[in-house]
Amino acid sequence: MLTDEEAAALAWIDAGDVARTLVELIAVPSVTGSAAESELQQGLAGRLERLGLEVDLWSMDLDALRADPGFPGMEVAREEAWGLVGHTPDGGDGPTLIMQGHVDVVPPGDLAAWDGDPFVPRVTGDVVHGRGACDMKAGLVAHLAAVAAIRAAGIRLRGRVGVHFVVGEEDGGVGAFGTLRRGHRGDACVITEPTAGTLITANAGALTFRLAVPGKAAHAGSRDAGVSAIDAYVPLHRALARLETERNRDPSPLMAEYAIPYALSVGTVRAGDWASSVPDLLVAEGRLGVRLGEEPDAARAELERAVAEACAADPWLRDHPATVSWPGGQFASGRLPDGHPLRDVVRDACADANGWAARPRERGAPYGSDLRLYAGAGIPTLQFGPGDVRVAHSAQERVSVAEVVAVARALVLTVLRTVGTR
Repeated sequence: MLTDEEAAALAWIDAGDVARTLVELIAVPSVTGSAAESELQQGLAGRLERLGLEVDLWSMDLDALRADPGFPGMEVAREEAWGLVGHTPDGGDGPTLIMQGHVDVVPPGDLAAWDGDPFVPRVTGDVVHGRGACDMKAGLVAHLAAVAAIRAAGIRLRGRVGVHFVVGEEDGGVGAFGTLRRGHRGDACVITEPTAGTLITANAGALTFRLAVPGKAAHAGSRDAGVSAIDAYVPLHRALARLETERNRDPSPLMAEYAIPYALSVGTVRAGDWASSVPDLLVAEGRLGVRLGEEPDAARAELERAVAEACAADPWLRDHPATVSWPGGQFASGRLPDGHPLRDVVRDACADANGWAARPRERGAPYGSDLRLYAGAGIPTLQFGPGDVRVAHSAQERVSVAEVVAVARALVLTVLRTVGTR
């Protein structure tokens, strides 16, 4: 099933090199919006240059991006954002395949939940533990290993490979947005988010919302003179639960395996500023899942309507309604066009590169990602990467080196079969 060129390139992928690079990347605490996020971009630029790629490393104009009508939002304070793209230099008239991954990670959370420092990688057998191990330093390593193998084998490509390493995916996608706005495009894109051996060809969206619920302040000793904003919020919480149920009836077949394909979740609730006072304001923030193919404005309108109806039915909220705003990340849904050949190319590459009897199955994902930005720019995109998203963002985050190697091998064949050789 392999050509001589394909076999030659695959022979250059070394599990030891993959493991060492993974450990080195995890050790950089590139929490989204931090200085270490920028530090990692600088280091990756050097790696791409050493692979012989043409590198574009630039400081993004955040003010200009924020002013763009399509800006996807941000959830952290950010002083800078660095874009990084590397291109193979020897392309001819063939297509360009983008390999994309984000360098930022979420904060580690409760350090007591970790077995050691989350940014000091811990290796047990074939498994590497640490923050960012699968989401998604492993995906970055798979890209680097695939490009290194093709370059080391001396293969001349008919088209080009574009490696897009982006910041800010975890808080909205400013890195991918800025990279696309700079003009870096391609004919297809593979994002190595953790997919647990499956092909993700569609992503649900996720919109961050904020509810401000008014109350009436009073001394706690005479609480009947006030109205607790916490009590006022309760009917709204119930209304959101009903809305989630309604929005999850009859999901797309790609999402049918999930108990809640389009989750509506309240993540933070803040109320009051003194224990002996009746709280006069509650602020709740959460995320609203966006159905495949649904316009974000339509999803926002549904939540706003549910809140307005709940307010109209409540004696206090009828005259003191809650307000809804939409700060932070705003992820639309996205999907690979039906029938696009990229799906089968990657499927076959996975099986042929790794000797698998069956090709990976296809499904959607119930979370937002950069897929929707590339798909929205007209670039057919799917996700296939090492690791399992169920351990991402947790103190159990880990990835198998063998998985990273398998994905790197699949990427080699995907590149050669997509862009062609000379």
